Amino acid sequence: MKVALPQKYYSRLWRAILEFDMLAAGDRILVGLSGGKDSVFLTYALAAIRDCSPRPFALAAVTLDPMFTADFDPAPLTAFCAGLGVPHHVLKADIAGAIAKGGGKDPCFVCAYFRRAVINSFAVGQGFNKIALAHHHDDAVETFVMGLLYTGQLKTFHPLTHLDRTGLTVIRPLIYFREKELRATVRLHGFTPLPSPCPLDGKTKRQEVKELIRGWERTTKHAFSHLAAAMRASPAADLWPAAPTRAALQAKHRTFWNKDADK
Repeated sequence: MKVALPQKYYSRLWRAILEFDMLAAGDRILVGLSGGKDSVFLTYALAAIRDCSPRPFALAAVTLDPMFTADFDPAPLTAFCAGLGVPHHVLKADIAGAIAKGGGKDPCFVCAYFRRAVINSFAVGQGFNKIALAHHHDDAVETFVMGLLYTGQLKTFHPLTHLDRTGLTVIRPLIYFREKELRATVRLHGFTPLPSPCPLDGKTKRQEVKELIRGWERTTKHAFSHLAAAMRASPAADLWPAAPTRAALQAKHRTFWNKDADK
């Protein structure tokens, strides 16, 4: 397969890679390939980068069968990777069973936890030092809004994350791509994305937030770009101070009511 990207895509990829120091010579990178539009394009794009990078790196892909259905067929993904010269590994993990035994825990949390555990363990065992995930700009902004709405915290995932326990580094080269752009990338590689086997696909809190942001974009022209800007560390941030500890507040209380404090 001839691997080629339009210049605007190359520029977007290299911006993320260079800004966040995602590549080093000799890296062994494992791509999480689910078969969806995002991970298929990421695999294709990294194959294109591999062929022209001044810092040589090895590339492979891994697909996890979560056993949500009995008819999961990884053969099309294996053939796609073969055309790119990318070794393809397939792992099985009974995530469906883990969710059923989750004791009421959020199924998305359980799924993400076990996916990470299985893929990270495989990566370490096979000598990979980096894992590439296909999170895009919309994912980052949605995670930021979810943190604000559901946990009261201003946080999202980082484009590059070091995992101290495993020694792995997670990179997200598509961080400057909007999801609507990725839908159009099928014409580049010709692979029809596989449907998600997740029984909750389109019914999650993330989907609710996705639709919420779309509504904001319809009524406020720069809503998305302002949310994206708010994710950045900035001296312009003007937030309340951190909440005091109970002990600090009690000390303030005692000092305030001490009649001799102002003498």
